[in-house]
Amino acid sequence: MYLRRKIDSFLTEWKKDRERNPLIIKGARQIGKTESILHFANANYENVVYVNFVTDEKYKKITIDGYSPKEIIKNLSKLNTDFRFIRNNTLIVFDEMQEFPEIATSLKFFKIDGGYDIVCSGSLLGINYKRIESNSVGYKDDYTMYSLDFEEFLWAKGYSDLQISDLLDHMQKMKPFSDLELNVYHRHFLDFCILGGMPRIIVNFIQENTFERTLKTQRQLLHDYEEDIRKYAEGLDQARIMNVFHHIPVQLAKENKKFQISKVASGARFKDYRGCIEWLIDSGIINACYCISFPELPLKGNYEEDKYKLYFGDTGLLIASLDDESQDDLRVNDNLGVYKGALYENIIAESLIKQGYSLFYYKREDSTLEEDFFVRTKNSLVPVEVKAVSGRSKSLRTLIDSDRYPDIEFGIKLSRNNIGFENKIYTFPYFCSFLLKRYLKNVEW
Repeated sequence: MYLRRKIDSFLTEWKKDRERNPLIIKGARQIGKTESILHFANANYENVVYVNFVTDEKYKKITIDGYSPKEIIKNLSKLNTDFRFIRNNTLIVFDEMQEFPEIATSLKFFKIDGGYDIVCSGSLLGINYKRIESNSVGYKDDYTMYSLDFEEFLWAKGYSDLQISDLLDHMQKMKPFSDLELNVYHRHFLDFCILGGMPRIIVNFIQENTFERTLKTQRQLLHDYEEDIRKYAEGLDQARIMNVFHHIPVQLAKENKKFQISKVASGARFKDYRGCIEWLIDSGIINACYCISFPELPLKGNYEEDKYKLYFGDTGLLIASLDDESQDDLRVNDNLGVYKGALYENIIAESLIKQGYSLFYYKREDSTLEEDFFVRTKNSLVPVEVKAVSGRSKSLRTLIDSDRYPDIEFGIKLSRNNIGFENKIYTFPYFCSFLLKRYLKNVEW
């Protein structure tokens, strides 16, 4: 079963570009990169050459005579006599390139030659990808792929683009959903939260309509991530990276979700762990949400690098990391317990990242005002509040009403509630979060 992905349309447009560069598709492991590439390749090329640097290490020798297409193709033909190279109708796929970063040097020469299309794929694993990024600058394009978002999950469930457009139409016209619509989409959204966006897990769920084997598969993926840390991280950083990774669920469960290095290990300091956190972020395993100094534009020049919250890049893996009792409560009773706030914040953080946003939050020094996330329109800063339970939005109300925050004209609240608007606060159900960027594109104040 092939799952429709957003990268499908990107690859189609890439092929239409006569001046296309070699393409590097990067992302965390097990998110469906290879499957999507080969699905596209087999549908669009007469000839596909697939090279995997993990499953067959002999291909690491293809640059022994240099990086020109002529020499690489000659060596590929020697190593595999089944390969065919038809100029102007061959796609060469270099997979798992984090295992052989040197291949990136050849991309410049393939671009200059112009006879073969190149798509590379690899996991974002620390220093190895940094070596890839430094090669062939200006002669390659990069695309970051993620696990499925909620829109892709709805596609997998059989929903059409027309139905997605109807969701957006409800938001744009501030038209509340019927009770039936609200219940159905909330159920799908909670299923998505539990499952996460890893394709293998989604396929099993769609085909069998059960959570059976989900947790086992998720925990295997967590184990695979830990193996990657041991394999790719160097020296003492391995233990430190692992400590950070294991402490994220624990710290998210607390009311104050700011990640505290001092809780990771006795005597731990930010300067000793900064590189470890960056390693996890660069690998695509986690997302960081930085505390802004003051709620004003621009966001990217206005944050404190040593104050942040850490979220899992895939909410399903966060849930898989919880204790067994929490697992049972969630799957059987839909009871999120102490993790309720953590789950909803994590899924919204994940949604914002997958829409291309960076993550920022704000907490005033006196702790009397805190806001979960911020996005922006062309002219306005937009606070986004995630409500795990019904209640007042005191901080959101303050940010909108106070003259201290002139860049803020309105806010957004995400909750289980229906669509609504009151006192410059737009309320949307959680399941609409994947449409925020499209919605804000046409909001005028």
